[in-house]
Amino acid sequence: MTDPNVTRYHPALVALHWIMALGIFMLLVVGGPMLAKLASNDPMKITGMQGHMAIGMIVGLLLALRLALKLLTRTPPHADAGHKALNSGAKLAHIGLYVLMAGMVGSGIAMAFAADLFAIAYGGADLPVPEDMTAYTPRVAHGVIGKLLLALILAHLAGVLYHMVLRRDRLLRRMWFGKRTV
Repeated sequence: MTDPNVTRYHPALVALHWIMALGIFMLLVVGGPMLAKLASNDPMKITGMQGHMAIGMIVGLLLALRLALKLLTRTPPHADAGHKALNSGAKLAHIGLYVLMAGMVGSGIAMAFAADLFAIAYGGADLPVPEDMTAYTPRVAHGVIGKLLLALILAHLAGVLYHMVLRRDRLLRRMWFGKRTV
């Protein structure tokens, strides 16, 4: 619920934002590309899968917690970018970030079930890692959603730079720790 007297997000939301940002960076920029380069029979593939899956599930849980907290805490009013189209785009982009993050977690879990990755990575099953993960529809969806999410994150960062450099409105302070009310 928005409150015109609130200037910053709740500290728990701030912490979740930055923890999730780090986790998503690790998953999209480091983990995914690194795993794709490893051969299926490379022993590091399972170790990498274990880390990627664990961080992905943690991000999913944090996303659910963040959504719940956002509904239960007072938040600042929507930022003004100085143009109606930019304001509308920002609202849609934030919704898109949540939808795509949930889609990544969902498609990752679906892929893990389809390819028996939970048993391979965590259950000690003596099964090989599938040679071609793209044979699984959830893997294809995971890749497409990942590219869309990365593009939207870059747009989000462009919006942050717009506010910092051009508008100089100190908008980023809203997503940091400090006094919350005017």
